[in-house]
Amino acid sequence: MALTDTYDFDLLKNEAEQLVLHELEIQLEAQQEEICRCNECIVDMAAVALNTVKPLYRFSLLGSQYAAQAMNEQAYADSVQQAVSQAIAKVSENPAHD
Repeated sequence: MALTDTYDFDLLKNEAEQLVLHELEIQLEAQQEEICRCNECIVDMAAVALNTVKPLYRFSLLGSQYAAQAMNEQAYADSVQQAVSQAIAKVSENPAHD
């Protein structure tokens, strides 16, 4: 029997995902140069950034408090900003399409 048949993994959340998407939105709005904003490029940017930052998974109320504490640390915020910036540059230089 598979674990997913017995347990509810829909309750498992990566708080870093929301932070990366928010930061991606901020940085794309501030960009002066032309950057492809098609679905494939935007999702690629998010994926590249998420593969770089430390994940912040949570399940319980206590877990959400831990995640909130980590999100408020300046070093984590800086790592998200840097990861998103690098992801935008990487995908812009090498888009998965023509």
